[in-house]
Amino acid sequence: MIEAKNISKSFGKHHVLENVSVRFEKGKTNLIIGESGSGKTVLMKCLVGLLEVDEGMVLYDDRNFSEMLLNERKIIRQEIGMLFQGGALFDSLTAEENVMFPLNMFTKMSLEEKKDRVNFCLKRVNILNANNLFPSELSGGMKKRVAIARAIAMNPQYLFCDEPNSGIDPKTSILIDNLISEITQEYQITTVINTHDMNSVIEIGDRIAFIYNGQLWWKGSNQEILNTDNKEINDFVYATELMRKLKK
Repeated sequence: MIEAKNISKSFGKHHVLENVSVRFEKGKTNLIIGESGSGKTVLMKCLVGLLEVDEGMVLYDDRNFSEMLLNERKIIRQEIGMLFQGGALFDSLTAEENVMFPLNMFTKMSLEEKKDRVNFCLKRVNILNANNLFPSELSGGMKKRVAIARAIAMNPQYLFCDEPNSGIDPKTSILIDNLISEITQEYQITTVINTHDMNSVIEIGDRIAFIYNGQLWWKGSNQEILNTDNKEINDFVYATELMRKLKK
């Protein structure tokens, strides 16, 4: 479990997050949604330590990440998997080498052990016979799956996904959503997803946090979001869904 307690973050006089408290549960797909500029990306960056909070704290299974020194944070960071927007694969590395990258950096595995782990992860995301292909030779959906394989290579306890469905078609988006959800449940990972995709919200949103003007405005499940009488979240949900349909 990851918990944000009374987090505030400002840039100069601009208050981006104000007293945000939210829990992200183990074995669940925890989604952060909100309009552009609402503060959801800043919240995720505070959770992983890319930004320091001004007030409040971030807890990883009751370990106070906010108060840790750099060398203490390294322990938790090795327990984190990251799926970046667009996948962020290294163009000069093959699929196998991309997945092996964190293993080379953070483990003392033998080459044979690393290859076994890479093959396991690629098989888990349904990538076969593509070890020696470069990102330029992969489809958009395959790139995302290789990126997920890299994110789980270290067997993380926590998985952060930044707009995992950006740049791919709706059909592939559903496959990626289902894959993230399956892996989350299978390995009991605490998964946090920053997304604009309402299909993701409805299909895999076990727990949803809606950020509005830097505040936690609403939280609930994918079933509850369809029945809420909260005006701001209804405006967001149905406006986003309308835009998605118009783009088809």
